[in-house]
Amino acid sequence: MVAQDGAGASILAAMDRREAARARVRLGGEVRRFLEARGYEEVETPCLVPAPGMEPHISAFATPFRPEGGGPERALWLHTSPEYAMKRLLAAGFPRIFQLARVFRNGEVSPHHNPEFTMLELYRAGAGYREIMADLEELLGSCARALCGGGAAPGRALDLTPPYRRLTVAEAFRDRAGVDLGACQGRVDRLRQAAAAAGLDPGRPADTYDDLFFRIFLERIEPGLGEGAPVYLTDWPAPMAALARLRPDDPRWAERFELYAGGLELANGFSELTDAVEQRRRLLAEQEERRRLGRPVHPVDEDFLAALPRMPPSGGVAVGLDRVLMLLTGAATIGEVLLFPAAP
Repeated sequence: MVAQDGAGASILAAMDRREAARARVRLGGEVRRFLEARGYEEVETPCLVPAPGMEPHISAFATPFRPEGGGPERALWLHTSPEYAMKRLLAAGFPRIFQLARVFRNGEVSPHHNPEFTMLELYRAGAGYREIMADLEELLGSCARALCGGGAAPGRALDLTPPYRRLTVAEAFRDRAGVDLGACQGRVDRLRQAAAAAGLDPGRPADTYDDLFFRIFLERIEPGLGEGAPVYLTDWPAPMAALARLRPDDPRWAERFELYAGGLELANGFSELTDAVEQRRRLLAEQEERRRLGRPVHPVDEDFLAALPRMPPSGGVAVGLDRVLMLLTGAATIGEVLLFPAAP
């Protein structure tokens, strides 16, 4: 357990690197114990991949392969997530899998970001996003008990004891920004009008739906999310469902969630899309968005698309494990829980 002073505040600032490393090992051990007890198998997939994630605002590290004996150079990247490979394992018959993966994102350095970090990624066949949310909150509650002796995070007014509150994106925009997101139906012109009517910046004429959505989100929605107790932000607009299934009862929304705790975004998960035709359309749209932003355009992962028709209905989530460790040790920055943080 991380040492605490009489007021219950963490003294992580005074910890040496060995203390931080030990806390990380305890966290990893509890994650493995909890998930294995629930039938999840640990897997390991390659860090070097021929097609990294396509998210428009994530930059991958290019690492070209040059055959020692000669021959053409082959483009490879350090993965930004093990998602594509793990879904191929679902398609191959693995029912419940997880990975504590080292992942890499170029340019990400801040108090909450490091270009190399640890991601817990897990998938469960026959489940949807609601089942994954239930698994995740039980896991985090168990980790809090193992490292802190209870649900309270040290140095914060934050209780990680489940269950966690569910808040839809539509509810958050209505209550925090005065915007009826559902009535916008994914159209930027309607979102611009709604923003102006609520007294918000309507953005520039060239802004996309995503541009304007996230301007409002960062200004009015995200600040303070998960203070006191974690909250799931669920049911995201369909235009933001790059890899998620749309809700069958209301396709305006995707079966996607993000988890916030103590002001930190901890996780992003969803019910998985298994329609290869629709998935290709979305990936090609993300390629075009990367071109618009002047970012490198990565190839589509054809092996991933070929596996999708064999993948059962599934749910999955990616969790920033370093941020979880920050909460469980009382650290203010990610550098405090890394042995060798990148220089800012």
